Amino acid sequence: MIDGTDKSILRLLQHNSKLTIKEIASKLNLTPTPIFERIKRLEKERYITSYRAVIDRKKIGLSLLVFCNISLKQHEATFISKFEKDVQQFPEIIECYHIGGMSDYLIKVVAQDMDTYQHFVAKKLATIDNIGQVQSSFVMTEVKSTADYPVE
Repeated sequence: MIDGTDKSILRLLQHNSKLTIKEIASKLNLTPTPIFERIKRLEKERYITSYRAVIDRKKIGLSLLVFCNISLKQHEATFISKFEKDVQQFPEIIECYHIGGMSDYLIKVVAQDMDTYQHFVAKKLATIDNIGQVQSSFVMTEVKSTADYPVE
């Protein structure tokens, strides 16, 4: 179980993972040693699973962002497992969720442009067996995009 100090550490680190132990300690009016020990415990208990840089996708040439609802033809465990394994091979798919509702999966795809996305769907995604239907929604404007969870 985590306490208020742990939650404060999580909020600070997810906003800026480059903060030093000294900087976190200063912000929380604590000494570095307990902050270091708390961070190590939060990592060990998998509250913190990784540290990463957030990249502006447009600056690296990925201006198109697409959400795809995918329905499978068959829903036996082996087909589900195979689909989940198959989507791992495509770097264009940056997120994949098994969902309830009208579709079976929601994937988030990045591409340079519409032609590149069309090639991805026709030549890569279409090679996955058991896909029944793909419905694409193209992002026109990112109104809010964050990886920060509301740690209360």
